[in-house]
Amino acid sequence: MGSKRLDIVFTAPHPDDLEIGCGGTIALLVQQGYRVGMVHLTNGEPTPRGSVEQRMVEARNAADVLGAQVLEVLPLTNRELMDVPTARYALATVLRKHRPRALVGIAGRTVAASPDHYQAQLITEAARFYAQLTKWNDRFEGTEPFRIDHLVYRPIPSSAEAHLFPAQFVVDISSTVERKLESIHCYQSQFDGERWTRLKHYVLSTAGAEGLRCGFAYGELYALPRPLGVKDMMSIMSPWEIPVSVDPPQT
Repeated sequence: MGSKRLDIVFTAPHPDDLEIGCGGTIALLVQQGYRVGMVHLTNGEPTPRGSVEQRMVEARNAADVLGAQVLEVLPLTNRELMDVPTARYALATVLRKHRPRALVGIAGRTVAASPDHYQAQLITEAARFYAQLTKWNDRFEGTEPFRIDHLVYRPIPSSAEAHLFPAQFVVDISSTVERKLESIHCYQSQFDGERWTRLKHYVLSTAGAEGLRCGFAYGELYALPRPLGVKDMMSIMSPWEIPVSVDPPQT
């Protein structure tokens, strides 16, 4: 683990969640020269497939594919992940250690899937606040307080409710969508055969639909809990591109 500060940290409950939701953006940020951290709140076990050891190898391989400079897996428990103080302390300690400018977490309730997803949103929001608290260093392994400027959500497309966020933006991942797929495919224990075929279709369909909204072949949509503040309005207005016909990635 490097001692340099990270620019941005992405967090989600299980290994493979970040790759599926944010893999294109993580790879793009690294490509652009930013220092990126990935934090899995649990090791994803137990699950019907694979093992702890295999899942950790897969997570490391996936992070390497995306180029993330830091990968951390917290000792919280899959299936029992809850927004409780110990979980907040665990993530806040990582944030105080790496001191990123921005924190990205998934958002939304997946009532037909793991309840860990929504609990992870609550933990992420709370940990960002806890990271700045003074006179509590003993709860965070002696790390010093740090205020994170920006909280960013990655809304889950299959969330139970439609959300109205104060601001949204789409990252153009057309140049990194193949790396995103490659990182997800590292999880052979979870996605093989028909499961991989179906997931690949979901990932590309979602990225295509989200990208289309801004003229990109493939995109990932993010949201903010407050309006986007800008000092140079023109700097956020990239040229509007009409997507050309593209062949699906072969990964």
